[in-house]
Amino acid sequence: MSVAAKICGLSTLETVAAAIAGRARFIGFVFFPPSPRNLTPAQAGPLIRGVPAGVMRVGVFVDPDNDLLERVLAAAPLDLIQLHGEETPERVAEIKRRFGKKAMKAIKVAGESDLAAAPRYYGIADWLMFDARPPKSATRPGGNALAFDWELLRARTWPLPWMLSGGLTPANVAEAARISRAPAVDVSSGVESAPGVKDVAKIRAFLAAVGALAGAN
Repeated sequence: MSVAAKICGLSTLETVAAAIAGRARFIGFVFFPPSPRNLTPAQAGPLIRGVPAGVMRVGVFVDPDNDLLERVLAAAPLDLIQLHGEETPERVAEIKRRFGKKAMKAIKVAGESDLAAAPRYYGIADWLMFDARPPKSATRPGGNALAFDWELLRARTWPLPWMLSGGLTPANVAEAARISRAPAVDVSSGVESAPGVKDVAKIRAFLAAVGALAGAN
């Protein structure tokens, strides 16, 4: 099975280079101040401009206002806007229309009933991401190293591309992809040595594990 990988929350040239060398299909940059992975537009610009053609440059936002989106896009050429907050279908459509970018909407999952939110974004979002619902005490909606029951996705089909996220690591990504049948996987905290500090060796291990799936049954 062939599975695409996204390495998210990058903040240094070294880790961006490791993701590119390991053939990540998507590279994510976070624009959300409460996150330890947050970047300013000025910090992100040089990192994003160095990503080669063919690798999707993703900006991660949580309920962003238009001012933030304008400032980021003026400094950093993104291909895909990932919306990880409580954005309504109407807001997703507005962002796409105003900024002319593709959008991915994160669906927070704790149980099967949470999947009912996904159809609201059909025909609007270009991608869906299924991520673990954070605990009520969490200060951010993602990057919390939590997983959900991958079996919930196994028997489902979706009319648009989607990614699996939440608690993935080099050790469990192959099993997660096999169980969920995800066409793409996303990792952030699972390749870190400390919150917000990406580990080059872990990035390489994660991408190697994903790459090995291409030869698996």
